Amino acid sequence: MSKKKPKKAIVIGAGIAGLAVAIHLQNSGFKVEVFESNDYPGGKLTDFSKKGYRFDMGPSLFTMPQLVEELFSISKKNTEDYFSYKKKETSCHYFFKDGTIFEAKSDVKKFAVTASKTFNVEEEKLLRYFDRSKKKYDLTSSLFLEKSLHKLSTYFTKNTIKAIFNINSLDINSTLHDYNTKNFEDSRLVQLFDRFATYNGSSPYQTPGIMSMIPHLEQYYGTFFPNGGMHSITQSIYQLALDIGVKFHFNSRVDKIHTKNNKAVGIFSNGKDFFSDFVISNSDVVPTYRLLLKGHKSPEKILRQPRSSSALIFYWGIRKEFQSLDLHNIFFSEDYKQEFDYIFKKQHVYKDPTVYVNITSKENKSDAPKGCENWFVMVNVPSNTGQDWDSIINSVRVNIIKKLSDALSVNLKDIIEFEYVLDPRLIETKTNSYQGALYGASSNNKYAAFLRHPNFSQQISNLYFCGGSVHPGGGIPLCLLSGKIVSELIVKNT
Repeated sequence: MSKKKPKKAIVIGAGIAGLAVAIHLQNSGFKVEVFESNDYPGGKLTDFSKKGYRFDMGPSLFTMPQLVEELFSISKKNTEDYFSYKKKETSCHYFFKDGTIFEAKSDVKKFAVTASKTFNVEEEKLLRYFDRSKKKYDLTSSLFLEKSLHKLSTYFTKNTIKAIFNINSLDINSTLHDYNTKNFEDSRLVQLFDRFATYNGSSPYQTPGIMSMIPHLEQYYGTFFPNGGMHSITQSIYQLALDIGVKFHFNSRVDKIHTKNNKAVGIFSNGKDFFSDFVISNSDVVPTYRLLLKGHKSPEKILRQPRSSSALIFYWGIRKEFQSLDLHNIFFSEDYKQEFDYIFKKQHVYKDPTVYVNITSKENKSDAPKGCENWFVMVNVPSNTGQDWDSIINSVRVNIIKKLSDALSVNLKDIIEFEYVLDPRLIETKTNSYQGALYGASSNNKYAAFLRHPNFSQQISNLYFCGGSVHPGGGIPLCLLSGKIVSELIVKNT
């Protein structure tokens, strides 16, 4: 008796979500092939090396490592054979305009002790804030993060019904900033908790208060540093995919998704047709419709949603002639609200932006030549709608060099010996992210989660979507979850 032929799935894009869905489906008995336009996997989660420096190009914060470990567990592989990481004692150093420096401990109780002394707030008040953050996460994670939000069956669960009965405790009718202002008197502490809105590319002055659950992920699960840098996450997952039999096609841009009778049946790439039972797009949902599904009706209301913020990143090789600080440093701007107004009104970048610095050579000495450091220096900026980015880059560079030089009492300009700049135009080109937005559509709306594109097409059967531009959103944990959601939908459909 002949064996049943395995179903075939094609994944468009080898971003972190594409790798995750490929691994889940391969473990479920599918034959999976991944087509990637670049010559490397990982999408935004990649790196580059130049003149003795190595830089992680994209995400620089690693949380919820259990979602990465799950991929090895379901593949019956030892995580340690591929990937290792360590928990950080300090997640960030925060610098404020008045000279205050705050060391944010990863442990929630230690955080509360330090913050109590710095911001003159009761420890219990901070712990209650984190307890409420946890409650919001526990009530909503199964609905908003772990299941398809666009399947009716998701709503007929015990957890969903419980969340509905506790709707008033979710703070969806106030903004994150209003919620934080209600909880804390010190404007510096309000800014600290406001900045978690940037984790999904949103404004704390617009995104709903339910986003106060985000600090819970950082404080409850902790923050981690992968040995080898963030890119090692991509490398380990990619190697796992290879080891279990996933086939990859690099330098293989997909030009079309083939359909027949409103059913996805394959793709066209590199002048050839490739057919399959299922097609999963890990590409941004907007170019997927605009370029790969020409002739098909597009969900215009979804595609025209405002984009999240993007980023302007300076990768600097620094001759270390002074004592720099820990791995993550936040420098707050003087007018935080005006900064977000600039970002989401698509105007010129605010002259005194918040600056985020990450220095991995503190952990991986090989990331920089001896006596030097590799600085990842990022500011939040609008998505690309045709701004004069060359002019913006020049002015922002001058401003942040002055800002950092003043804060660290050093003439930074004189010790930068290498520079590479990544702006929204390049992010859009390199990662196919519409307008260079880092997280797809913004979450500046209390209905944003419901307005995100589903993980499946409602018009074309056997066509699915994963990644930061669709449910449940952007960032490493959510992208990994989107890959898992899609795999569960497909397995259920076979």
